[in-house]
Amino acid sequence: MSETAPAPFTSSAVSRRLSFFKGLQALTNRIHASKDIDEIMLELAPQLCALFEAERFTIYALEEGGGSIVTRVKTGLSGVQSIRLPIGENSIAGFVALSGDLVNIRDVYDDQELRAIAPGLKLRREVDASTGFHSRQMLVAPIRDPDTGSLLGVVQLINTRNGEPFSKVAEEGVLGLAQTLGVAFLRHTREPGRLRSRFDALVVDGRITAEEFADITREARTSGSSTEALLVDQLGLSHAELGAAAARYFGVPYQPFVTNHVKPMDLLRNIKREYVEQSLWLPYEETPEGVVILCIDPEQVRSSGVAQNVLPKKRLSFRVTTIHDFEQTVEQYFGTSLDDSSVSDLLSDLNDRDDDSTSLKDDVTAAADNELVKLVNKIIIDAYRQGASDIHIEPRVGKEKTLVRFRKDGSLVPYIEIPASYRNALVTRIKIMCDLDISERRKPQDGKIRFRKFAPVDLELRVATLPTQGGMEDVVMRLLAHSKPIPIDELGLLPFNLERLKSAIAKPYGIFFVCGPTGSGKTTTLHSILSYINTPDTKIWTVEDPVEITQKGLRQVQVNRKAGIDFATMMRAFLRADPDVIMVGEMRDHETVAVGIEASLTGHLVFSTLHTNSAPESVVRLLDMGMDPFNFSDALLGVLAQRLAKRLCTRCRERYQPDAGELQRLVDEYCEDMHLTPDFRADPDGARQRVLARWREAFADKDGGFTLYRAVGCEHCTQGYKGRVGLHELMLGSDAIKRLIQERARVEQVLGQALAEGMRTLRQDGIEKVLSGITDMKQVRKVCVR
Repeated sequence: MSETAPAPFTSSAVSRRLSFFKGLQALTNRIHASKDIDEIMLELAPQLCALFEAERFTIYALEEGGGSIVTRVKTGLSGVQSIRLPIGENSIAGFVALSGDLVNIRDVYDDQELRAIAPGLKLRREVDASTGFHSRQMLVAPIRDPDTGSLLGVVQLINTRNGEPFSKVAEEGVLGLAQTLGVAFLRHTREPGRLRSRFDALVVDGRITAEEFADITREARTSGSSTEALLVDQLGLSHAELGAAAARYFGVPYQPFVTNHVKPMDLLRNIKREYVEQSLWLPYEETPEGVVILCIDPEQVRSSGVAQNVLPKKRLSFRVTTIHDFEQTVEQYFGTSLDDSSVSDLLSDLNDRDDDSTSLKDDVTAAADNELVKLVNKIIIDAYRQGASDIHIEPRVGKEKTLVRFRKDGSLVPYIEIPASYRNALVTRIKIMCDLDISERRKPQDGKIRFRKFAPVDLELRVATLPTQGGMEDVVMRLLAHSKPIPIDELGLLPFNLERLKSAIAKPYGIFFVCGPTGSGKTTTLHSILSYINTPDTKIWTVEDPVEITQKGLRQVQVNRKAGIDFATMMRAFLRADPDVIMVGEMRDHETVAVGIEASLTGHLVFSTLHTNSAPESVVRLLDMGMDPFNFSDALLGVLAQRLAKRLCTRCRERYQPDAGELQRLVDEYCEDMHLTPDFRADPDGARQRVLARWREAFADKDGGFTLYRAVGCEHCTQGYKGRVGLHELMLGSDAIKRLIQERARVEQVLGQALAEGMRTLRQDGIEKVLSGITDMKQVRKVCVR
């Protein structure tokens, strides 16, 4: 494609030719001998420019996926840190990569000359425009794999020093140089541990073969799909594996998508979604090492300098991610919420405050700011819609941001961070909503927010403020949604316990307790029981603090101590109101328990909760409170202890077959609670075998094998868990148990008798739910501590 006339065959021309190729041979020998191709090419670039009498010299390397080339070695381009060109006719180097032909152009700005080479060939003029350099002559050749002939890159020379086109000798020389570079590139990529693309580590580690990777990249190039998507869909690789491979290639950590990552609102203030989706980078978080930039190609983002321009005076560090993870993070940061405005928008709209206000008047003014009001409402609405039970607002001293966290499924997860200058105004706004003293910051305060006054959500929040170090105030808000009861068959009771529970609560009178720590679902269980026995011919009174679940047919009273309404007072009032069933939210003192037992002995069915650890312990605790053992034993129907364990996410949980050792540990752990029973003491090994036989009948497959599950984690859950399941321990008031109560027996004696009668402890119930695939032993051990 050269238009250059052949040089006359003279002795001086021969001499120059010999001198040129002698010099080229010396340089190619150094390239062959070098262990680091990039380093030696940077060192030799000025000498190559001098040899070819060119002003600039560039090497492009083929990117993974085969859709573009990117500068690997360049001279004279300090104004443009990195150049990426798609393979095609919209650039000269891209055309050479596409066609595989050498081109020698007299004037790259001559459109007629370019069209003579290829009808659609164009010059990328942006580089010249950004650097002020004017390209004229250009000599470009492909770099090929010497074994297969496949493209590896492109070598490019720009502008001769004499203003004439590059000579035929230069053409021969650049083809020889390209051949040398092909060998060096191939040797470089075949060296142990050397990676040529973000996915090469998958081949090096044997996760896929080189042939499979070549097929995938070929299909990606022809179909327009991403290599990443094809590796996942066709070869079954995980995004975590692709991310780890990219981390090795770029030399920066891999950052997967994290469901509950705290959004850095101040860093996102001036960044729009459209820009992020186009540039493929975003600020992820601010750490002591600087602002972490999340991106798909760290080298490109780092070399372009755009991130540093957007975040001036910030130290930057980089993490690589996959396209899939990046898209999820973008959706998490910028996705539209169920409301018209997102938290990001509301934070962006807050007026800047220079520093943390110390004036109460300023805080009140800021608390009335329309955007801050919207932000507080939005936080509460998001917590409600995400199923959170509590909102924790945690101001920190100095310039550190205020952290907002939600308790979901029993664990705290980060939600957002709010600029430090708004911490006092935020707390003041919440105090105003629940009529607390905004001037008092040194004492704890309690209040309630009836959220229907502020948003169309039937929600009540119980608010506690607590003074913390540095003159700060923390706020914790418990969400009390007016929900419907769960059907008793859906409480998660094992069939064995469900049948015994239904039998106990069908009695016409007596007292039944549900026990467990705060937040273990006691009220939910009680309302499920009430729903089961709620019939048109039954009068049911409840007194609760607060009323969280409402049911048609129940007459419900909320505690109001300022008005003289407490549990004991209402219990006595109920006895004068012709009840059939009475439910008391909590029995924490002698008076309330005594009235409850009295009511149960006079023909009423009484339900209540206790803050105790186990069913047998509840009995002894009530006796310690001064209850008459004979009256109490006569009244007792049963005690249900319960805990809530995290439920495995059914979308991503991973099944596996436990080995003999793990199964034996499960049996041993299950039988630890049986050591008080006579059968186990008489024949421990036989008892273990009977347990295992029962498990095989209930949970094993036809070959006798067990299937367990472990947490993995996906975008639909929190670290592999979604929702919670109840673990139950049901002790019924049998004749033997009542006799032990009358004798004031120790906890161990009551436990031994209950186990002998078939009671399963919380841990045993949990292990059976592990065998059912509902949860795992990590969660069972976490909530069932003896």
